[in-house]
Amino acid sequence: MVFKRFFERRADAAAERAPTPLEPEVQEESADEASAVEEGDAEWTDAIDWRARANAVLPTGASTGSKRAEALYGRADAHGPTHFLRANGCHVVDADEREYIDCTMALGSVALGYAEPRVTQAVIAAVGAGNVSGLSGVREVLVAERLCDVIPCAERVQFLKSGAEAMSAAIRIARTHTGRDVVVGAGYFGWHDWSSDAAGVPAATRADFRRVPFDDVPALERAVDAADGALAAIVLEPVVERLPSPEWIARARALCDRTGAVLVFDEIKTGFRLRTGGYQEIAGVTPDLAAFGKALANGFPLAAVVGRDGVMDAAARTWISSTLASEDAALAAAQAVLDWHEEADICDALARAGREMRACVDAAIAASGIAGVRTEGLDPMWFLRFDDPAHETRFLELAARGGALFKRGAYNYASVAHDDDVVRELEGIASEAFVRLRDELARG
Repeated sequence: MVFKRFFERRADAAAERAPTPLEPEVQEESADEASAVEEGDAEWTDAIDWRARANAVLPTGASTGSKRAEALYGRADAHGPTHFLRANGCHVVDADEREYIDCTMALGSVALGYAEPRVTQAVIAAVGAGNVSGLSGVREVLVAERLCDVIPCAERVQFLKSGAEAMSAAIRIARTHTGRDVVVGAGYFGWHDWSSDAAGVPAATRADFRRVPFDDVPALERAVDAADGALAAIVLEPVVERLPSPEWIARARALCDRTGAVLVFDEIKTGFRLRTGGYQEIAGVTPDLAAFGKALANGFPLAAVVGRDGVMDAAARTWISSTLASEDAALAAAQAVLDWHEEADICDALARAGREMRACVDAAIAASGIAGVRTEGLDPMWFLRFDDPAHETRFLELAARGGALFKRGAYNYASVAHDDDVVRELEGIASEAFVRLRDELARG
């Protein structure tokens, strides 16, 4: 299994700490049952219709947009699970006690595996000791110090609870530091007003954010020139489905240096996954500010803005505050995550696990002979690219029926819990789903 690959030198400790994946039940499907499923997917008629109940009380059906049925599968009426009861390792059990191999890993927020023992024990201890009070906890200082040790740009740290919050705080700091308003950006930075074009965002707010295409150096230069002396920051999601060209990152750094603007990296997806310290470790280009989240606390709600002293000091000249930003449970989870990264090459393990996941899906595609689908992206965060969105939706339904949850679009995230046995099982599920999809398409 994947854990063994980097714990050979700590075999006894690893055996105690590694999560034990749940064993999926294997049930034979009769010809009559298979026929009934193909005709109507009848087994997805839940004893309790959680989707309907959610839609009755939640205005969008799910508080996280990417967990809405239409986001999960491509259609609101698609056949597949939308609610879970528990998760362990890389397995999820849905509301009807069906078990799945999960390739989404909570949208990338879980890298060590669900309910990873050391993280769980650390959180339980923190909760048992009282996870919040009217004073700051010492763990806030301890985790901040450790982040400064592992993230290239980090000299100061401000904690928050979500990636969107962290990015908003980074922009507030950049605008305070420069005394300017305009932000040029490439990527997705969350739902907050400063970078959103959704309904309800004031036109004046939208005007101060200038979006440019990813990895388009001429477009970036034009946007910076158009901002003239009003440029506060260039903000980049450094990886969008692929690594950027070296020229993209280097030019962004040079433009910020020339104009006095702040260079901000959104490392929410890349931190503690591509490298512990994020993409900036790979690029050799250091931003002034960066935001981290997701795998930072292995699924517990924690995010951080980190950066250079001279820029982060602006946080004291504005107002950035959240009641539970430094609550102890999530910080305890982050401590456990940092421990793992200190003791083992977690990011290398994620890359190898992702490479094996992709290889098994590539093999399934090749064996089925189906056209119009391929794997793309980086090994730790890869995805399936379908030429036809309807084919993608149907594959996701068929894969779920077989016992695997794949992400629609970007990304499928590897975890260290995706061991060799899981990968072999995943290949079988993907193969069957692709074959069924191929046959359905052939029948018209």
